[in-house]
Amino acid sequence: MAGQTLAEITGFSPIWLEAAVPERQAATVRVGQPVSATLTAFPEERFSGPIIAILPSAQDASRTITVRAQLPNASGRLKPGMFAQVSLTPDTRRALLVPSEAVIRTGRRTIVMVKQDEGGFMPAEVRIGREAGGRTEVLAGLSAGDQVVTSGQFLLDSEASLTGLDVRPIDQADDASTGGEDAPATFGATGTIQSIANGSVTLRHGPVPRLDWPAMTMTFRTKSAAQMRGLETGDRVRFTFTQQDAGPRIESITRAGQ
Repeated sequence: MAGQTLAEITGFSPIWLEAAVPERQAATVRVGQPVSATLTAFPEERFSGPIIAILPSAQDASRTITVRAQLPNASGRLKPGMFAQVSLTPDTRRALLVPSEAVIRTGRRTIVMVKQDEGGFMPAEVRIGREAGGRTEVLAGLSAGDQVVTSGQFLLDSEASLTGLDVRPIDQADDASTGGEDAPATFGATGTIQSIANGSVTLRHGPVPRLDWPAMTMTFRTKSAAQMRGLETGDRVRFTFTQQDAGPRIESITRAGQ
């Protein structure tokens, strides 16, 4: 009808940044993960913010997924349509790694040749994860300390097949996780509370060098409402947190100076 509002412009602060992430890295991307961007318009500056959405479809031509991050833009310098180069801050976790050339992909399964105590070799089935820098993450099928063959393993695999040597199944190996029973790594920072919600707190915090995080504003999950008791928006705080699948979680938080 005449005079009816069809759309409303809400402004450009914060502003969305959409980035194309290679499909092979999709498993490492999550909502809440920090990103850092360098814009062609401002090559000497870095802009940071959290991922707020992962769009539900992949691009057929480029084999990428689109992630949407939210960047502060109080000054209005960031404009729609600007080009940015984006870096994702990786989650840190302990992992068992082997040289990528040690991994044999047969099409039906993935195996490595493992050295036995008595001096021989045995093919062992493994389940692998991420691969980068010439190393491959082993999720299951090996344990820390196992020695694997990195040269000539295809010849050993062929000989094992000809002699009918059984492949060691994944469930007969120790857990590949080197994290095991260890507590997750804890990181610390100082910051200012921006808002407190049920089950989360938003902090404007300083850099976290161990994670290569720049200063940014982001939301952390809390373990319980009791953690935030006595704290309010604007408080300067010291806090520790752990990195988890659902995002960073506050382990302790107190007013700075206490």
